[in-house]
Order: sequence, then structure tokens, then C-alpha cells
Amino acid sequence: MSNSNNDKGLNEYEVVLKNMTEKLKECQNKNSINSCIKCDKIIGCKIRNRYVKAVYDSMNKGQSGGFEF
Repeated sequence: MSNSNNDKGLNEYEVVLKNMTEKLKECQNKNSINSCIKCDKIIGCKIRNRYVKAVYDSMNKGQSGGFEF
């Protein structure tokens, strides 16, 4: 987990989300796309799956159940 000055004030879930967002964007840039929907590897993509989980975890702060989108 990163402890840079940019991460000050972020909770652990927000830090993970920030890191996963960077990895997702790197992958999109590498593949010259701006959306995972345009990628033929979207089904089963580990990076995207981790990103989606990080988004969910950051929204519910790790609590299971009871969260509605």
C-alpha cells in the first residue's frame, strides 16, 4: 500500500481504489483504448475485476451486504 503525500487523508479502501484506477488506466493506454468495453479481453480480465471490487469496497468501506447502488 502506498503512503505517498497524495494518499494523505484517504482511507485504506480509497488508496486501493486509487492504485487500481491507475493500473486500469495504464492497461487502457497500453491497448490504445479509453474504455474496457472496447477491449476484447473484458470477460475475465483480472485488472478490471480488481478495479470493480475496489470501487465496491470503497463505496461500502468493506462492509458486506446492505449496500445499494
